[in-house]
Amino acid sequence: MRTRRWFFVSMIIQLIAMPIAAQERGGQRASAPAATGPAMTLTIPAFPDGGQIPVKFSQAAEGAAPGEGTSPAMSWANPPAGTQSFVLNMHDMDVVRNRTTDDQAHWVVWNIPATASGLPEGVPKGPQRSDGSYQVSATGPVYRGPGAPATGPRHHYMFEVYALDIKLDVQPTADAFETRTNVLKAMQGHILGKAVYGGLFRRPQ
Repeated sequence: MRTRRWFFVSMIIQLIAMPIAAQERGGQRASAPAATGPAMTLTIPAFPDGGQIPVKFSQAAEGAAPGEGTSPAMSWANPPAGTQSFVLNMHDMDVVRNRTTDDQAHWVVWNIPATASGLPEGVPKGPQRSDGSYQVSATGPVYRGPGAPATGPRHHYMFEVYALDIKLDVQPTADAFETRTNVLKAMQGHILGKAVYGGLFRRPQ
């Protein structure tokens, strides 16, 4: 009886192992994710990723209006298939607003057309751009350049580009932080890809 019992146990083990072995012989387990192509990338030619942001693109630039500045040119590549729009979120990771998890809203641009592959240098001020996208920052409907004080440490500024499978039904409000929250909330469940680029800045002494 013991020999017969072990015979049946051995047969069951072999039957369970057969599909697993077949998956491995095929070169890929059934649960392994399929390849998705090259990753989405973001490039800002004016400075290296993680490098110093030139004064030209900051609030400290000569002739810059208070709280504003000249936005740097940037480009992105390899957006995922099905992309319907892009969102740019630039923020200062070293600023805490009103003792909350909010950091500084330096530039939020949403509903950038899917045909776009970047933004030019010096995007004009105004709530809605000629391509139909919207922009906002803590300063207003304009790029807010880096402005970390000269007496403190360099701040970390992050430029994040998201590829979405929809255009967002979000209108600017009078409060940039409320608008940013609305944009980020509307994005949830619709993000196909993301690319990030960072820079450091502190005002000159």
